[in-house]
Amino acid sequence: MERLKSNGGSHVNSAFDSNLGDPPIYEETEFSNNEHRTVRPSVMSAFGHDTLDRVPNIDFYRNAGSVSGHRAVRPSLQELHDVFQKNGAISVPETVTDDGEGSEGTPSDDLESAAPIDVTTGAVKFGWIRGVLVRCMLNIWGVMLFIRLSWVFGQAGWGLGIVVIALSCVVTTITGLSMSAICTNGVVRGGGAYYLISRSLGPEFGGSIGLIFAFANAVAVAMYVVGFAETVVDLLKEYAHLMVDEMNDIRIIGCITVVLLLGISVAGMEWEAKAQIVLLVILLVAIVNMFVGTGIPATEDKKSKGFFGYNAKIFMENFKPDFRDGETFFSVFAIFFPAATGILAGANISGDLRDPQAAIPKGTLLAIFITGITYLAVALCVAGTVVRDATGNMTDLATPGIPCNGSSVTACELGNLSNTLGLSMLSVSKSALRTFSATLSSALASLVSAPKVFQALCKDNIYKALHFFAKGHGKNNEPIRGYVLTFLISVAFILIGDLNTIAPIISNFFLASYALINFSCFHASYAKSPGWRPAYKYYNMWLSLLGALLCCVVMFVINWWAALLTYGIEILLYIYVTVKKPDVNWGSSTQAVTFVSAVSNALSLSGVEDHVKNFRPQILVLTGSVRARPALLDLAHSFSKNYGLCLSCEVLVGPRSEIMPEMNNGMERNQQWLHKNKRKAFYAAVACDNFREGAETLLQASGLGRMKPNTFMIGFKRNWRTAETDAVQSYVGLLHDAFDFEYGTLVLRMNQGLDVSHLIEEEEEMLKAAKEQQALDNEMMSNGGKTKGLFRKSRHSSQQVLTTRVSVCGPPPPQVAKMNEKLVEASGQFKKKQPKGTIDVWWLFDDGGLTLLLPYILTTRKKWKDCKLRIFIAGQPGRTEIDKQEMRSLLQKFRIKCSDIIVVDDIHIKPRNDNIKKLEDMIEPFRLHEGTKGRDQAAGIQKEYPWKITDAELSSFEEKTHLQVRLNELLQEHSKSANLIVLSLPIARKGTISDFLYMAWLDILTKDLPPTMLVRGNHKSVLTFYS
Repeated sequence: MERLKSNGGSHVNSAFDSNLGDPPIYEETEFSNNEHRTVRPSVMSAFGHDTLDRVPNIDFYRNAGSVSGHRAVRPSLQELHDVFQKNGAISVPETVTDDGEGSEGTPSDDLESAAPIDVTTGAVKFGWIRGVLVRCMLNIWGVMLFIRLSWVFGQAGWGLGIVVIALSCVVTTITGLSMSAICTNGVVRGGGAYYLISRSLGPEFGGSIGLIFAFANAVAVAMYVVGFAETVVDLLKEYAHLMVDEMNDIRIIGCITVVLLLGISVAGMEWEAKAQIVLLVILLVAIVNMFVGTGIPATEDKKSKGFFGYNAKIFMENFKPDFRDGETFFSVFAIFFPAATGILAGANISGDLRDPQAAIPKGTLLAIFITGITYLAVALCVAGTVVRDATGNMTDLATPGIPCNGSSVTACELGNLSNTLGLSMLSVSKSALRTFSATLSSALASLVSAPKVFQALCKDNIYKALHFFAKGHGKNNEPIRGYVLTFLISVAFILIGDLNTIAPIISNFFLASYALINFSCFHASYAKSPGWRPAYKYYNMWLSLLGALLCCVVMFVINWWAALLTYGIEILLYIYVTVKKPDVNWGSSTQAVTFVSAVSNALSLSGVEDHVKNFRPQILVLTGSVRARPALLDLAHSFSKNYGLCLSCEVLVGPRSEIMPEMNNGMERNQQWLHKNKRKAFYAAVACDNFREGAETLLQASGLGRMKPNTFMIGFKRNWRTAETDAVQSYVGLLHDAFDFEYGTLVLRMNQGLDVSHLIEEEEEMLKAAKEQQALDNEMMSNGGKTKGLFRKSRHSSQQVLTTRVSVCGPPPPQVAKMNEKLVEASGQFKKKQPKGTIDVWWLFDDGGLTLLLPYILTTRKKWKDCKLRIFIAGQPGRTEIDKQEMRSLLQKFRIKCSDIIVVDDIHIKPRNDNIKKLEDMIEPFRLHEGTKGRDQAAGIQKEYPWKITDAELSSFEEKTHLQVRLNELLQEHSKSANLIVLSLPIARKGTISDFLYMAWLDILTKDLPPTMLVRGNHKSVLTFYS
């Protein structure tokens, strides 16, 4: 669908139908993809009459392409407003077809534009229990519950042990609350944590965390599988059935296990969900088994190993911490906390949830609550039934409350502190199934999460090299390629074998994701954007900020070097994404905060008076379209760069109804061009009946508070001698307006000219013809050389179309082609680095210092750094050295360096006659010559042509006219080889000097010179030598 088309300067909505019949009928429409669809031109509204207005409907608010390639459109305001002017011949179809022209990585190709999967077609969708609750509980109930929990409470005591669990639950609960707020603030697609963070904070944060989060899940698969393999190898050792040796057996069993898990995952989400249910049942039986076992009286064998059943003395003895082997509270906390890093297991498959907005908050928070209570209950049961130290010797019992001593100390390998087998002796029956289920459930969840998150990241095309992995297969859009990549990463780390080093890095990767989720919630709340309306209300922005800080602290508690490494990787990825600038716009809170900061800073500036030390040129430059006068825009941008305001402005002249659509269409296009070409400028346009009124509007209304232009820049009107009288009067009148509004005024002249708009139009015409040719060629090939559909009767061969287009334009004559070549070369003059040379500043009149400040600013730019300033001043004969010394002293106080100061003491000399003759020839067509006519005839002619130059005017301003001619001679003599000439702009007094005489002054003054910029400040100081 072509959303915006140009048709003779008017706007045509893709939903516009100029052939509306009466009464409304259904029309059969055939599209290029052979699809037939009925379109209803008009709608009988709920108000009882036929109207183009539409009642509110959810389909109007969908993203483009979000519904099977179609989206509903409402009539534009312009169509409703102009309907009677066009005799009601407007209609809006119910839907339009998305064109799909967006290239890979454009917004039409991201997750937002993906068509939602229709659950009625057989795709598997999960509710909050199977999709979120079960997965989160399985991930949180890891091997920590059965192997390390008793050790944690043995070291920290149940007093600090409760603090360890509580602190972990606080971090995860705050993260869960923040995640609940984010995921209820709009529709959630696939991608889990990556999707939530990227849509909240933007692609820079989302792209960086998404990649390391997917990688962390892939490596976590290897960690859990190695844990499973170690358990199996322990059983093989117990029965003396090792295959090779311990390490290689772990690798063999690990690789086989990953293959089996991959098979379950590739088989589909339904099979994976069934496997998770089986593993959950095993885990629940193991937990119940443990609780039942604590209530059974202890046997002599169990007593020798430290288990005595519930005993108040044991419980009180285990209250205090007993850190050994260099352990501290923080080291114990660092070992336990990874058990809590499974809260995103449900969110990671958000694309496979029936209602992720409801399922993720409910399932995640309930899982945190259930698992937290379970960990606490199991730990307290252990603390009340098992002593810290036991020998395991039947004849050397460990008495409650009495630690091992004497010869038995070296044999205390059981009890809370030493027995990493943990809860096995508390259970009614011993079984390795609980460890198997704990490891395999976590491994399976990570194996599913990593490809899902990675696929979402690749679909957004933030990293273009990874777009290959965006493709999905089957009804559930399964990321088969992502599964294979995750499998390869997992196998690679399993073969490494030793994961103790990589484990803290993975934990930190997960924590970095939690921190950004919390920060996303805080950031969105802080921005106070009207679009931040989460349905989940039980959150607090400051609590989310606290959660983010806690996550960062915990990262360093777990492992400081791993935390630094995580931050380093994230910063590098952030910089990469920022530099690449992916073509996506998700309305992130970063944009909202930037807007809030801009408004706040603008308001702060409004309360402060301007100071001369902080003056900087804020340029309003009349370029027309941003591409029309590149040299003018480049020079203006050199003044403002990143440190000042630059407005590229255009005045569109004509009837408002005709030019408004053109202006609206060009606003976004011109601003995007500025952004793409790294011009730190804004584009502004006005529609008006005449040029001068439009320019006056820009001069008066542009800017905001202190952020408003103070310098007006325009190109010299080279065709003033052949232009319409009104055009010349508007141009000169605009200069008068700039003086009236106290703008500093700049006029740039280049001999080759500035306007390249005619070349741009020719280029666009050729590109359009080439695109049409390519489209027709593609259609001919796809149809086997036959055309059909809408173009059956009107198609010509593509070569005919291109030939017709080119013949209309026609190649320009050699002389014109050479002029165009010179114009294109000159238009890029200020874009490239300037060669060694000079900027000649002819500071003839004190205008507040703008004539001196602007060239100085140029010398601070990289492109102009090889150019030196030369200062030319007017002086009296006999005072040359004095005038030079005074100027040198002034420049020293201004701290402005120059290579030379030239005092011109012969300005008063009369110019050569041949140059005067050139001026006279220039103004001859515009003179009144009233002296050669009778009084009445002269009065009549002057009344008919009031703009003409009178003999009296020429006589009155003869000296000033000769001054312009003389200055040109001096400029030819001294500055012919300068890279740029900066010259004081002469002022024409209103009502005294005619417009054509003033244009003649400017023309003769700057004729046949290098690029020349005429400057006149507003006579307020912009330089100071005070600190």
